[in-house]
Order: sequence, then structure tokens, then C-alpha cells
Amino acid sequence: MRVRLRLFASLRDAAGIEAAELELPDDITVGEALDRLCAQYPALARWREHIMLARNRRYVTTADRLADGDEIALFPPVSGG
Repeated sequence: MRVRLRLFASLRDAAGIEAAELELPDDITVGEALDRLCAQYPALARWREHIMLARNRRYVTTADRLADGDEIALFPPVSGG
């Protein structure tokens, strides 16, 4: 299956890409896809445990399963005050 990943803010800057498409095996989780992305773009690994994820514009956890054609958005951790 193919999924599209979109990176935002500091994640985009660290990876040097705005978006990527990954060819993945069926029955893979969001977390497994994220692991593959971090392997391709090692600069993302330092944020791995803190990235906020959305699948098709809805927030998800790394345990959620992907389907062909999904779009995954990756957001860096944020703080405010």
C-alpha cells in the first residue's frame, strides 16, 4: 500500500522535506510507518516519541492501523503559555 506523509514546522526543517510517499506492507501501524520514516530521515528520530500524528485529519496513536491511500500528518511537540 502507499501512504502520504506530510511534515510540519521543525520536523519539515529537520528532514528537509515537506512530504513523502511510502510504499508499505499491508496491515502496518502508524508507529511502524513512522519508524520507517525515521530510518530514511535520521534527523527525525530525536522527536520520535513526541511527534503528534493525524491520519486523514484525525489525531491517532502509533497503534492505529493504516490503509492504502491514507495521509499521515506529523506535527512537532509544541508548548505555550
